[in-house]
Amino acid sequence: MGKKRHLLLVEDNPDDELLTIRALKKKNVLNEIVVARDGQEALDYLFGEGRHAGRGRTPPEIVLLDLNLPKVSGLEVLRQIRANPATRLLPVIILTTSDEESDRMGSYARGANSYIRKPVDFGQFGEAIEQLGLYWLVLNRGPKD
Repeated sequence: MGKKRHLLLVEDNPDDELLTIRALKKKNVLNEIVVARDGQEALDYLFGEGRHAGRGRTPPEIVLLDLNLPKVSGLEVLRQIRANPATRLLPVIILTTSDEESDRMGSYARGANSYIRKPVDFGQFGEAIEQLGLYWLVLNRGPKD
């Protein structure tokens, strides 16, 4: 039935990583979830460099991108995604604790498709992730669908 659809979660907080994965699975999102724990690992995965050299996989369906990352910031990851023709149209959803206007404006200025602030309450966070997965992985039709 065609290529296996997967998503890339770029998250350095282990608790947020587990909660995000659990919320997606709870809504029966069966897509493979690849996790990058810093900005450089995300770029290596997306562009087939470093330990991901020659991985030969299709790009993820979406990228869930935290802003506050070690090594390379989320905004820089987003800038590089949009600068590369192979990833320019890739949906990128910012998923962060920041509610700073400069982060929101910077994300949208660099081409983010959506900006979601992680709720402090774990129940609300789980619900936000469930709805995000439903929309971006089930309902939304990308440019290459």
